[in-house]
Amino acid sequence: MSEKNNSLLIVEDDAGLQSQMKWALSDYDVHVASERNEAMTIMRRIEPPVVVLDLGLPPDPNGASEGLATLEEILSFRPQTKVIVASGNEDRQNAVRAIGLGAYDFYPKPVDIEVLQLIIGRARHLYELEEENRRLLERDDDGPLSHIIAASPQMMKVFRIIEKVGPTDVSVLLTGESGVGKEVLAKALHALNARADKPFIAINCAAIPENLLESELFGHEKGAFTGAVKQTIGKVEQADGGTLFLDEIGEMPAELQSKMLRFLQEREFERIGGRRTIQVDVRIISATNADLQAHIGTGQFREDLYYRLNEVNIDIPPLRERTGDAVLLARHFLQKFNKQMKRSITGFTNDALAAISAYAWPGNVRELENRMKRAVVMADDKLITIEDLDIEGQTAADGFPTLKEVRERAESEAITKVLALTQNNVTQAAKLLGVSRPTLYDLMRQYNLKN
Repeated sequence: MSEKNNSLLIVEDDAGLQSQMKWALSDYDVHVASERNEAMTIMRRIEPPVVVLDLGLPPDPNGASEGLATLEEILSFRPQTKVIVASGNEDRQNAVRAIGLGAYDFYPKPVDIEVLQLIIGRARHLYELEEENRRLLERDDDGPLSHIIAASPQMMKVFRIIEKVGPTDVSVLLTGESGVGKEVLAKALHALNARADKPFIAINCAAIPENLLESELFGHEKGAFTGAVKQTIGKVEQADGGTLFLDEIGEMPAELQSKMLRFLQEREFERIGGRRTIQVDVRIISATNADLQAHIGTGQFREDLYYRLNEVNIDIPPLRERTGDAVLLARHFLQKFNKQMKRSITGFTNDALAAISAYAWPGNVRELENRMKRAVVMADDKLITIEDLDIEGQTAADGFPTLKEVRERAESEAITKVLALTQNNVTQAAKLLGVSRPTLYDLMRQYNLKN
């Protein structure tokens, strides 16, 4: 990690606390400042990912006005910086106000270094995710996958398959739930191919009435049926030289499946009402959210057609299984709708981020985009809240346990394991845990653990 990216700015006017925090946080490249001007000088020089800010700064050490002014100046200069503010019990209201201004989180005074380390670590992790998102959005190349927002291992695997399959002419079947982005990836496959400058023609087999679908695909001659007042070129013919994308292929009527199979085998067809055989050169990409294997079992889908379409299958995971992508996408859509609606919303409350991470997203990326559009419309402040997103039943606790809960769970599990290892010998367990026997007994009583 670079020195710049590993930097941490502590804005604190207590020299003793400065030294304590600098020593305890020595894993970072720590810089300290005692007042606003000094802090901003350092900010402009090192642009730290995270700032730890005491609200009680001179000339208002007993209040919060100077600290809040410093917070606003930091975020105005560099909105992506995660600012963690200090809060004593007596000024908790000011900490809440700081969160409303865009601070990432707060830590209580007197300082518990372990808690502060956890908050800083989580802030840095979020900062790095956002930086990755920005790199994806701002990188110079204009590759077919460059505009697709994802950083999860699950989607990286999908991208690797697409990069291998894209340049070939094999038929690809994209599977996955509704809203995962099948058409976006179909266009990426087309763009990676030598056919990229030829047509990409899409047809949704579920959106067109059964009696019209054959005509839409293969076209018809004038007078072929009532209402056919002129010759019409079908989607297959329009795609000649390029790619034909058959969306919702599982909804194709059984009668039409036979004609589609013949076309795939021979790459030739006749328009409805026509006698001339037309040959085309097209690459076939299809997509479905249905279980085609189950459809084959019930006779709804031809097995031979399935294997013609499914030379390579790419299964796109739902958003709930794509680690970290929901937050990346939410921030991408925030930028998009900020620009469209001329808003200046800077980010999300912690509750909102927790809800985005925890929510199952049954409608996948499409649902997330719609909810973000609503949130940008509804937001009253600079941060999007859980109410703006209208995600029912989600709270911060659903997505992130509190730091106290994390610590208590870890302590309880560690004590239980060590007691089992030492066969309930408290003296040996205390040595292994690095605490005194009385301390261990207190912890065992606290967590209701018996020896």
